[in-house]
Amino acid sequence: MKPFAIAGIQMKVSAVVSNVEMMKLKIDITMNLYPWIEMIMFSELCAFGPLTHTAQVIPNNFEAEMQAMAKKYGIWLLPGSIFEKSEGKIYNTATVINPKGKIVTRYRKMFPFYPYETGVTPGQDYCVFDVPNVARFGVSICYDMWFPETIRTLTTMGAEVIMHPTMSGTIDREIELSIVRAMASVNQCYFFDVNGLDTGGCGRSIVCGPDGRILHQSEGTEEIIPLELNIDRVKRSRELGILRLGQPLKSFRDHIKTSQFGIYQPNIPTPYLDSLGPLIKPTRLDTLTELKIRETTLRKQSTPTHYKGDSII
Repeated sequence: MKPFAIAGIQMKVSAVVSNVEMMKLKIDITMNLYPWIEMIMFSELCAFGPLTHTAQVIPNNFEAEMQAMAKKYGIWLLPGSIFEKSEGKIYNTATVINPKGKIVTRYRKMFPFYPYETGVTPGQDYCVFDVPNVARFGVSICYDMWFPETIRTLTTMGAEVIMHPTMSGTIDREIELSIVRAMASVNQCYFFDVNGLDTGGCGRSIVCGPDGRILHQSEGTEEIIPLELNIDRVKRSRELGILRLGQPLKSFRDHIKTSQFGIYQPNIPTPYLDSLGPLIKPTRLDTLTELKIRETTLRKQSTPTHYKGDSII
């Protein structure tokens, strides 16, 4: 058995005042209650809330404070994410800090929650990091997991545990809980999903094992989630199959060695996907119908007319 202890912090998030001091207090409480914890993770946008006007350049004082907390307790720390301001753009960025207080890596959310998370630029790079003699971890943020290619890529890079800060306060949280289970099982990994409260989400954080079974699911109140993971379960699942049955990672590996998924080829036509229309916020039905008519008219006007003899084709 190769145990590793992680605590998720499900806490109230304010969009009006900084939550940093409360995060530091939660770390103090966690480490005093559960001194055996080796890694702590907070929810997405926990420090300053969900408004993009809080965006700031990285590195910054918040990172420095979190580095000091990680060093103080000798723990790995993922303090959720913040909006990062860089070269005129805004990213949703998570930081990974090691027990010495050093920044190991940063990850920019690849799939902002369009069309609602407006003004945020997608990141381009996947993120994995190693905890020596324990496991390889992958970082994903909130809406990223709705695109199974993101988690599959992290596991293909060797990730055995997915750390997934999220900020979900919408009525689709029930769907997200099923996605966590699905991603954990089809990728045969631990999946640690931590949501916030109030402006930071509706809670219901969830942790699943490599067979997709729920290890813990929170409700809608503040909670510290301390769990000791047996990383060897991941290796066992990937070697012998989920519940000694399917071995999806091996099957995926064998398939891509002999053939490719056609939809992922560069510049491949996607007429059906193109027919779905622009990525816009839903609106009233009459307005939406008017937009559809306008779009169809413009498409017809931009289609060249071809002649054959005296006939129009």
